Amino acid sequence: MSRITVRALGALGALGVLAATLGVLAVAAPAQAASRDGICDAGEFCYYYNSDHAGSISDHTGSLADYGSTQPDCYEFKGAGNGQGLCIKNNAASVWNRTGNTVRVYYNSDYDGSYAHQDFAPGAKANLNATLKNNNASHQLISAGTTYPAKDDYPYKGQTTGIDPWNFYKGQCTSFAAWALRSRVGVAFHNQYAGQARWGNAKEWVAAAGNAGVPVYNSPKAGDIAVRLGGTYGHVAFVTSVNSNGSFEIDEYNYLYADAYSHRTVTVGTANSQFSKFIRFK
Repeated sequence: MSRITVRALGALGALGVLAATLGVLAVAAPAQAASRDGICDAGEFCYYYNSDHAGSISDHTGSLADYGSTQPDCYEFKGAGNGQGLCIKNNAASVWNRTGNTVRVYYNSDYDGSYAHQDFAPGAKANLNATLKNNNASHQLISAGTTYPAKDDYPYKGQTTGIDPWNFYKGQCTSFAAWALRSRVGVAFHNQYAGQARWGNAKEWVAAAGNAGVPVYNSPKAGDIAVRLGGTYGHVAFVTSVNSNGSFEIDEYNYLYADAYSHRTVTVGTANSQFSKFIRFK
């Protein structure tokens, strides 16, 4: 479906394109940041040890991919009351979202919502659901209203041969994904990005990202590159938006139609129609 001609294995790495420098955004602050005082102030996302906003508070100003699980290195409940001093991982029962963003709480670390997650709108003050109660492992501030319009703006539509300026074959899923990153996200991506010999076929992108220091997650965010690892060549697509039920929207090339555009609503998984990894360039 989303093949890169086998010639790419030798040809693409030989093209001389300068590597771009990747600026990786930190996702976790040092444990026990100085601003955390156990009081839920405006602009913070707060966990409570007990249901109905009782017990000790753990307050946070940003996203956290890993809370830590043992003292003295974990994020802990700091406010007075039940639970004070305990690690917050798998110990929270309710939340108050005083940020201006939707906050997503994940069952697993590293923003992995493949099993379960729960969203809290700005201002929400609620209990964690039965699945997430005492099973909270990470949380993420989701940019309010962040979406990308679904559109076929690919500059090489209709072309099925030749190499694009980013060293991928025109009409392939990889070429379109590179174009989307460059034109929509502002990342100067190409086949030798961040010093890699080649990013290559779609199924090779996750390994290349790891080698380049680009974070890879198990759940999507608008602007990510979604990766399907199965099949001979794999498949990549651009995530335009994430839906409240956990499904997400993608723009892609060379999947439903040979060397052509399609837009789909998809889910996380390993089936041929799904994606299991998400590369976050920005």
